[in-house]
Amino acid sequence: MESKYNLKSPAVKRLMKEAAELRDPTEHYHAQPLEDNLFEWHFSVRGPPDSDFDGGVYHGRIVLPPEYPMKPPSIILLTPNGRFEVGKKICLSISGHHPETWQPSWSIRTALIAIIGFMPTKGEGAIGSLDYTPEERRALAKKSLDFCCDACSSCMRSALLALSPDSVPRPVDPQAHRLAQQINFKADSSSSAADSGSSAAAAAAAASSNSESSATAERDTEDTASAEQTESSSVAPQTSSEGPSVPAAPSPRQRRSQNQIQSPRYPVFTASPAAQLPPQDAGHTGLAVLIVLLTLALAALIFRRIYLAHEYKFDYEL
Repeated sequence: MESKYNLKSPAVKRLMKEAAELRDPTEHYHAQPLEDNLFEWHFSVRGPPDSDFDGGVYHGRIVLPPEYPMKPPSIILLTPNGRFEVGKKICLSISGHHPETWQPSWSIRTALIAIIGFMPTKGEGAIGSLDYTPEERRALAKKSLDFCCDACSSCMRSALLALSPDSVPRPVDPQAHRLAQQINFKADSSSSAADSGSSAAAAAAAASSNSESSATAERDTEDTASAEQTESSSVAPQTSSEGPSVPAAPSPRQRRSQNQIQSPRYPVFTASPAAQLPPQDAGHTGLAVLIVLLTLALAALIFRRIYLAHEYKFDYEL
C-alpha cells in the first residue's frame, strides 16, 4: 500500500501513523484501513456498558478526505443499532457535517471513543439519528454479534478482545477520552445555539441595566454624603455657641464626601472660547445700509447722465 501513495503528503503520514497505533484490537474498539484504500477505514466498537447497547459490537466505515486532518471524516454505521441509521453519514460534531467544530488534533481513536460516548444520547432529530425503544435496541445489540463485513471480512464475535473480569468498563485513553468529552460538550452547545443566543442577549440586557442601576446608586450615595456634610456643618455653629468643646474628627464617610467634592468623579468640560458664538457686530448693519445708499446714488447719477445726453441731442436737432 505504501507504494501507491505519496509518503510526503501530510494526510498519508498521519494515516500511516494512526494505522500503526491501532493495529492491535482492544476490548472496546478497533479500526484499520482497507488493503486497497488508505482513506477508507472500517471500525468496530463495543456498546457502552449500563446502556441499551450493552453487549453489542457495532461495525462501520470512516471515509477520510484528502485534506485530513485539516478536514473531518465522514462516519457511516453498517450494523443496525437503533441509534444511527445504517448506510448513512451520521451528524456529529466530529463528522463531515460540522467542519467548523473539527480540530486537527483529533484522530480516528478520538472519533471511536466519541462514537461510544454518543450512543446513549438522544438523537433529537439530527441527520442520521434514530430514537428506538430500549427493548428494540437491546434486541439489536444481541443480533449485532452475528454481523460480518464483506469488505474487510471482519466478524463482530471476534473483532474485539473478549472482556475479562479485570477489564475496565470503558476505554482507557486519557488524551482521547479528554478530547471526546470536548466533542460531546460541543455537540450539546451546538444543539442549543438558539437558546444560548437568546440567553446571552438577555444577560447583556441585564448587565446593562445593572450597570445603570449601580451608577444611579453611586450618584445617590454621593448626594447623601454631601447632604450629611451640609447638615453637620449647620449643626456645628449651634453646638459651639453653647460652650467651648473640642471639635470632633470627621467620620470616614465625611472624608470620602470631601474628597469627592474636591476631586469630582467625572471631569467637567467647559466650552472653549473658539466654540462660543461671536457677538453680533452693529457696524455690519450700518455698513450694509451705506452700501445700499451709495448704490442708489450711483444709479441716480447714471440715469441723470443719460437724460441730459438725450436732451442735448434733441436741442441740437432743433
